[in-house]
Amino acid sequence: MLSILRQKALPASIFGQSLRRIQPRSFSSVGKEITVRDALNSALDEEMSADPKVFLMGEEVGEYQGAYKISKGLLEKYGPERVLDTPITEAGFTGIGVGAAYYGLRPVVEFMTFNFSMQAIDHIINSAAKSNYMSASQISVPIVFRGPNGAAAGVGAQHSQCYAAWFAHVPGLKVLTPYSSEDARGLLKAAIRDPDPVVFLENELLYGESFPVSAEVLDSSFCLPIGKAKIEREGKDVTITAFSKMVGYALQAADILSKEGISAEVINLRSIRPLDRAAINASVRKTNRLVTVEEGFPQHGVGAEICTSVIEESFEYLDAPVERIAGADVPMPYAANLERMAVPQVDDVVRAAKRACYRSVPMAAAARA
Repeated sequence: MLSILRQKALPASIFGQSLRRIQPRSFSSVGKEITVRDALNSALDEEMSADPKVFLMGEEVGEYQGAYKISKGLLEKYGPERVLDTPITEAGFTGIGVGAAYYGLRPVVEFMTFNFSMQAIDHIINSAAKSNYMSASQISVPIVFRGPNGAAAGVGAQHSQCYAAWFAHVPGLKVLTPYSSEDARGLLKAAIRDPDPVVFLENELLYGESFPVSAEVLDSSFCLPIGKAKIEREGKDVTITAFSKMVGYALQAADILSKEGISAEVINLRSIRPLDRAAINASVRKTNRLVTVEEGFPQHGVGAEICTSVIEESFEYLDAPVERIAGADVPMPYAANLERMAVPQVDDVVRAAKRACYRSVPMAAAARA
């Protein structure tokens, strides 16, 4: 890595090529299926191949090929100067990554879980997020912080928290939350190419999931725009917003609702900061109802911000109170039965959508019965 630091800046023409690569491409028919794990791996591989300033660092990313095998094959291909195994010291290697970004490199810092990013939050917030503003744009910090976020299974409270709302609160950060293989590949490429610090929140339980992708998604120039949501399913009766693993739950709920005559529109947020308020409000103005879904804590959550945006911009279009589905307001239990109760389930989304469509007894009325 030190030899990379000593390299001179690349010519402006190369930066121009990088900027041109960011342009999103159109889609064609689905070609094959790949897992989220392979989508992330291929995105890292292609960006490291395209730009010698990109390097990966973190615990077990090299010799062990990543705790979740996201970095499989990268050490052998790019060597130990660009795939760096670090000690178990998030504060240390995150600070090194931010410093390298100050000097024009493009580090990708992997946290084994975002729960461990709390050890490095000073570097993420006070150094990476604020330096561009405090330097009057003289310092850019092109760094990606990535790893699994939120609940896995049976790992307890200290390994199960969702940090989407935490990082989305901070000016200077961009916060991305992929769901599908297309999301993972296109958004990670966008994050690595971006001139600002990006928090890239993956989900451990999605790594092995396979999703169909088009030929364009597999093209090395493919990239998704940051700050744009995707309508995963169109509908006319109720809008359901979700991100990460909860998108899958929202889609399952929409299937169930369709059998009962309720047409649900499902929005995959993809980006938490910036948030695609225009897409959300446009959908609500069409359906006149909103259900927000997230696995994080309810207070000051992503859903609360979405609710506020709709109240401020589309209040007169609402035909029912906004329904907010979130994780239980408790540290994650270890017992499997309690853990399931603490995380939103498909049935929770279905019931909320029915309440919004006045197809079930409101919660307050049910409580009084």
